[in-house]
Amino acid sequence: MAGTALGAGAAAGRIGPLTGLFSAVGRATPPRLQQAGRHLAQSLRLMVGVPDYDTYVAHLRRAHPGRVPMSYEAFFRERQQARYGGGTGRCC
Repeated sequence: MAGTALGAGAAAGRIGPLTGLFSAVGRATPPRLQQAGRHLAQSLRLMVGVPDYDTYVAHLRRAHPGRVPMSYEAFFRERQQARYGGGTGRCC
């Protein structure tokens, strides 16, 4: 299977040929590039509507230290409610 288009990574039981490359790069990546990657991932999650629980918890601990953060499930429900509304139909 090493001679296929998937390459040696697939033959070693990895998901794809670049899996090992990404894990090796992650350890040697400069901090600024890692930060850029985190920002990109956060932006992509927000673009598709996945709420960022870790950012919520960090903000709550920093700005409102006395408040207890919601569970992930409660946070997700609250974000879905805020995004899609509460059962009432909308025209647009």
